[in-house]
Amino acid sequence: MSNPQEELLPPSAEDDELTLPRASINKIIKELVPTVRVANESRELILNCCSEFIHLISSEANEVCNMRNKKTINAEHVLEALERLGFHDYKQEAEAVLHDCKEVAAKRRRQSTRLENLGIPEEELLRQQQELFAKAREEQAREEQQQWMSMQAAAMVQRPPLADGSVASKPSEDDDDDDDDDY
Repeated sequence: MSNPQEELLPPSAEDDELTLPRASINKIIKELVPTVRVANESRELILNCCSEFIHLISSEANEVCNMRNKKTINAEHVLEALERLGFHDYKQEAEAVLHDCKEVAAKRRRQSTRLENLGIPEEELLRQQQELFAKAREEQAREEQQQWMSMQAAAMVQRPPLADGSVASKPSEDDDDDDDDDY
């Protein structure tokens, strides 16, 4: 016969992995009874009860799964386990939650990305993107060339012609014979 005080003690390191997170249990307690203070011993007891309930349901669902020669426990196995263990009231609520989960999953599947909705293979989209980039580069090069030619034409207009008809070139800084500035 086990001591009730020992059952309230925190689980050992081995069993700690098999319990629900304390923060989750505390949050559930706070949501359900926000105006009531719950002692730490009571919180531990609730934690142990929840863990035991989950263990009981999953063990029974595993038996149902094995009886049907299945390798994966699915929702129907859990619902039947609830029924077999006498939790008829919980079964209806679990079915409602299952229905909600299925709706959310279906909605997520329907919300595919725009890429998938286009109906164009990814390779074709990549080819089109590369073509657009190439056109953009060509257009940019054309614009830069036109700007350069405009600047050259403007520079020719600003330079006065020499007596022989040629255009005077601007003196460059490299042509400066004054080496006093160089360090």
